[in-house]
Amino acid sequence: MTAHRSSWMDEDLDAFRDLARTFCEKELTPNVDRWIEQHHVDRELWTKAGEVGLLCLSIPEEYGGGGGTFAHETVLLEEQARAGDSGWGVILHNGIVAHYILNYGSPAQKQAWLPKMASGEWVGAIAMTEPGTGSDLQNVRTKAVRDGDEYVINGAKTFITNGGQADVVIVVAKTDSTKGAEGISLIVVETDRPGFRRGRVLDKIGLRSQDTAELFFDDVRVPATNLLGAEEGQGFIQLMQQLPQERLIIGVSSVLAMELALAETLRYTKDRQAFGRPVFNFQNTKFKLAEVATEAKIARVFLDDCIAKHLKGELDIPTVAMLKWWTSDRAMVAADECLQLHGGYGYMNEYPIARIYTDQRVQKIYGGTNEIMKEIIARSL
Repeated sequence: MTAHRSSWMDEDLDAFRDLARTFCEKELTPNVDRWIEQHHVDRELWTKAGEVGLLCLSIPEEYGGGGGTFAHETVLLEEQARAGDSGWGVILHNGIVAHYILNYGSPAQKQAWLPKMASGEWVGAIAMTEPGTGSDLQNVRTKAVRDGDEYVINGAKTFITNGGQADVVIVVAKTDSTKGAEGISLIVVETDRPGFRRGRVLDKIGLRSQDTAELFFDDVRVPATNLLGAEEGQGFIQLMQQLPQERLIIGVSSVLAMELALAETLRYTKDRQAFGRPVFNFQNTKFKLAEVATEAKIARVFLDDCIAKHLKGELDIPTVAMLKWWTSDRAMVAADECLQLHGGYGYMNEYPIARIYTDQRVQKIYGGTNEIMKEIIARSL
């Protein structure tokens, strides 16, 4: 098959891909196994990435960013995956946390926080999920009570990507507990403030080198100026406006999982001998891989269309919901088929297909479960 080139790629992105690939091969690949054992990447990785300009790629240069687009974020994510790493939470830092600050922060907030994120001095996280609430963001229990010129924050969050290393956290909190969605606000918390503490780095079946953590807020005081937006109660609207990009990122990750699973399995089945011939030569193997290759191609075309629309500001919420649920679902099927073709070796952690399989499973859950995605789509029909 001829190599696929996405319609949104250009010469600038080709040059950037070379930079991203060189960095990922040098800084990520040799350390993947060690990071899995320690359940987090090295903190120095962030400052190294900042030094070469890989942080806040789609943030304007006036705030220390790269002045690029979502396409630059996608290229970095692709090269990270191809380098064998799934633990560095750079896409959340770059493509999600920084964009909340860019889109809803005041000029003073953007100048105070974004340059530190771009340099790697600060690692960013966003704290949505709570022990008792997953996709039901309207009913979060974390509270932020106004006390003069400060907010006092109390609550607990879980499953927070970058939580173990974060220096700045966007907290989804209730500023008016008598209301539902209208009572939610986003408040930025610097993690050196008294009352903030980290719980466990959680023991997951996949993404094992990612520092997904519990966070606790016990009478944490922050200036009232840490509120994102001009007034309280805008948090739910802000979340709904930014979640489509998060779901697009999940689509990128899922399509990459399909493509990488296919490549690994082609390599394995052509080398592995059974009954005197390569495993690839069996009809069942060829048919299964033909199915995976077809669905991976369909998924890539759909993804490229969504990225092109997003770059022009034309990607709508139902379409990205379709992308998120379908690609994450089909990637899991592809990973399962490819693992099966590895036989017993597919169940061994040292084989890339095992990591692809376990890492991919969460894509159907976060960013809004696939069941929520179908509900969103159904409302548009």
